[in-house]
Amino acid sequence: MILLKLRTCLQVASAIQTMKIRGAPLIGAAAAYGLALTAYHSRAKDKKALIKQVEDSAKLLKKTRPTGANLFWAIDRVLGKTRERALVSVEKLVKAVINEAQRIADEDVQMNKKIGEYGSELLNDGDAVLTHCNAGSLATVDYGTALGVVRAAWERGKKIRVVATETRPKLQGSRLTAYELKRDRIPLTLITDGAVGYVMSKRLITKVVVGADRIVRDAVINKIGTYSIAVLAHEHHIPFYVAAPSSTFDLDRTSQDVVIEQRNPEEVTCFGSERVAPRGVAALNPAFDITPMKYVNAIICEKGVLSAEGLEELAKNGTQRGFKF
Repeated sequence: MILLKLRTCLQVASAIQTMKIRGAPLIGAAAAYGLALTAYHSRAKDKKALIKQVEDSAKLLKKTRPTGANLFWAIDRVLGKTRERALVSVEKLVKAVINEAQRIADEDVQMNKKIGEYGSELLNDGDAVLTHCNAGSLATVDYGTALGVVRAAWERGKKIRVVATETRPKLQGSRLTAYELKRDRIPLTLITDGAVGYVMSKRLITKVVVGADRIVRDAVINKIGTYSIAVLAHEHHIPFYVAAPSSTFDLDRTSQDVVIEQRNPEEVTCFGSERVAPRGVAALNPAFDITPMKYVNAIICEKGVLSAEGLEELAKNGTQRGFKF
């Protein structure tokens, strides 16, 4: 495993954009720390100049990945701290920004643990759980969302096994999810993305649990391939669950408002540094897709298990921050 040492906000932004840091919750926490680094290294003599530096760093970070909600949520939360009237000195403002970044990271760990606690109740002894991409401790500050559900069920003595997709083109499933599950000694079978229909038709899957990068009123936005899995799960009457913290919720928007990140076509035409497609062949490489809520059986967050109808009610009542279930 490679340990990244990032000392400036610019380095954090580069690591997010190049996916050296990835996973919606982790991106949010990393972005908060990027702002903390700006404040920490600032030589500003007055509060106004420091706030300007932090705001410029926020603009830089917001350009890195357009789709995930946690990035923008964390940045806006830290920026909110800079506007508090009580922070009258540069020193107090620097400390407040750093402390807020730490709080975001600490809260993510606790939210993941609660997601695991609630989600584990949905899994039974003998379940075969399909997951897509990586939504484990490597995609969060710690523990994981979708894999947090799996991990919590395993820790509670439930004899489950996992089927993980390889997750083309970046192979987060085969590189990261497989690593985490092997490390935790949770039984795992790795499949290609194209084999999902086959394993479902053979009744080799009983539940699906995935993470999310943004949850809007009418859809879940997650790693490309999630929509196909959801449709197949629906066709085969397999429960499809989404595990994500409330920082992923963006209930003021619908799927039509979401910008889907388009990544370098060479991630598709090449396998690592080796070209596998003829030169000149065009490739489409969306990083995420959109799964309508009609395919989602439940959303597992740190406040509990929420139905699609419950999510819509939450959005209508404007109670996202208070979570009145």
